[in-house]
Amino acid sequence: MDKLQITGGVALEGETRISGAKNATLPILAGALLADGPVTIGNVPHLQDVTTMIELLARMGVTVTVDERMRIEVDPSSIRECFAPYELVKTMRASILVLGPLLARYGRADVSLPGGCAIGARPVNIHVAGLQAMGADIHIEGGYIRARAERLHGARLVLDTVTVTGTENLMMAAALAEGETVIENAAREPEVVDLANFLIAMGARISGAGTDKIVVQGVSKLSGTTYEVLPDRIEAGTYLVAAAITRGHVRLKSTNPAHLDSVLGKLAEAGATIGTGSNWVEIDMRGRRPKSVDVRTAPYPAFPTDMQAQFAALDTVANGVGTVVETIFENRFMHMLEMRRMGAEIRLEGNTAIIHGVEQLTAAPVMATDLRASASLVLAGLVAEGRTDIERIYHIDRGYEAIEEKLAQLGAHIRRVPN
Repeated sequence: MDKLQITGGVALEGETRISGAKNATLPILAGALLADGPVTIGNVPHLQDVTTMIELLARMGVTVTVDERMRIEVDPSSIRECFAPYELVKTMRASILVLGPLLARYGRADVSLPGGCAIGARPVNIHVAGLQAMGADIHIEGGYIRARAERLHGARLVLDTVTVTGTENLMMAAALAEGETVIENAAREPEVVDLANFLIAMGARISGAGTDKIVVQGVSKLSGTTYEVLPDRIEAGTYLVAAAITRGHVRLKSTNPAHLDSVLGKLAEAGATIGTGSNWVEIDMRGRRPKSVDVRTAPYPAFPTDMQAQFAALDTVANGVGTVVETIFENRFMHMLEMRRMGAEIRLEGNTAIIHGVEQLTAAPVMATDLRASASLVLAGLVAEGRTDIERIYHIDRGYEAIEEKLAQLGAHIRRVPN
């Protein structure tokens, strides 16, 4: 198993390209199951989670072809079974996204209850209740969701809590259901909008994506299409924080600044100079120590939980005291304990972290505990004195394409080495 070695102290400088969004690619790959012909998906990031989803589709008998540019063709006409086994689903929670499409298109789905990140409970009861309201017969037995339906019918679904995968699963199921489905308290994330646009490109009738009320008029069939995935706003946010924490100057290409409003606002609060264009963002922090910022996670368009760990890293070396309040997941502070090993002054009180910025972190061996936590340790390593070794980086590979190459391109002293 590999680890990352980082020697800190270099201000990042230069430009890099942002990859396609993992959290849009996964539901779009699942949504391809709804088509009656081949679907081609472009701007796909080369990530472990994407590989897992491809493997899951192939296990069902779906024909999946990947070219050297990571354009993926999915032809569901060869599907043999509507089954998502535990050994694949346990490694990636997003596998639950095949439930709605399989049930709507083929009338049956046997999907393992998910595993995935160790960042708290993310129950699937909202997915199940929504599909039952649409006429599905669902039993949970032996660790599997076993769902059957002749044809789903439209329904008014009021989601108990805002859930991205829940909204996506039910929107996909509704696309082929009979009649109108209304999803209230829907997630508003750009990735939900991207999935809706993909489904519309296949012939779905969907309105309201990006608001808290999505209306889907079911159609009898969806056709193959070609679609480009939107840029990854969390990857972009991570590189912006990397520039800020190292007091550098970085320009990101192939990104959408409109999806980064809350992150850019906090970086400006920290003292960064921000410039934006239609598809680029530039951050300049040269020669300035960041100021501490307070962040509180909440569903989009508020501050994203997937950027909480990165801003915690920024606060560890900022001037002042910052608080980080996590409202989405109850077990998402494990990176704080690792950063303490590097000299960070962090006090935890329930779902709040109080961080006193210090002048300098010091290198230490640390261990990645989940995807975004691992990104925060990379950021801390970029500014720590000495060489930081980060173990268990398979978490990073789930969500960041070639992170060591992109950071090295910006001047960081970072390399991947065998353990």
